[in-house]
Amino acid sequence: MSYLDSFLNLLNSLPNTLLYFLLGLSAFVENVFPPIPGDTITAFGAFLVATQRLSFFGVYLSTTLGSLFGFMFLFWIGSLLGRRFFIEKDYRFFRARDIIRAEEWFRKYGYFLILLNRFFPGIRSVISIAGGISQLQVLRVTLLALVSSSVWNLIWISLGYSIGTNWDIVKEKIARIMFSYNLTILVLIGLVVLILILRMMKKKRNG
Repeated sequence: MSYLDSFLNLLNSLPNTLLYFLLGLSAFVENVFPPIPGDTITAFGAFLVATQRLSFFGVYLSTTLGSLFGFMFLFWIGSLLGRRFFIEKDYRFFRARDIIRAEEWFRKYGYFLILLNRFFPGIRSVISIAGGISQLQVLRVTLLALVSSSVWNLIWISLGYSIGTNWDIVKEKIARIMFSYNLTILVLIGLVVLILILRMMKKKRNG
């Protein structure tokens, strides 16, 4: 049995109130420490809804607030520590090159990037830090991050709920869906980067 399965079994043995809190906490920690499989734990919350252990609203509210607080926590960290700190430190999960790339995206797409942040697995944390570094308006960022988390979690929880009451089947299907989704996103990002590189090369040639 994997560490994640052991953790999920532990979750299932806890009182409902504590379960809601831990689901929200996992959504928070996923933003702050990306290797935590927050979406899988959220899907497990949806499974508990399907088995009538937890309420849909309770799981949805706890995970959405956790996602929002996690995003805003890193936003404030980025704002307080500033650009130089993260570029010089070049942390493993907050690479300097990723932050620089996110800053370039902010210059082009601005707040639209905040709105879509939950739909970019793997770089959500970088987006929140870069948003703080870029000194974006806090209220607007909070509202857009809330919308992003609300839509993503609604899709995710509804999906986990609709698959059924057998966790092994739910986990397997969710893993397949996430793999396909992540692969699609990576390919699209790769194409965008390639197009930008080709445009830059064309400009240099014409210049």
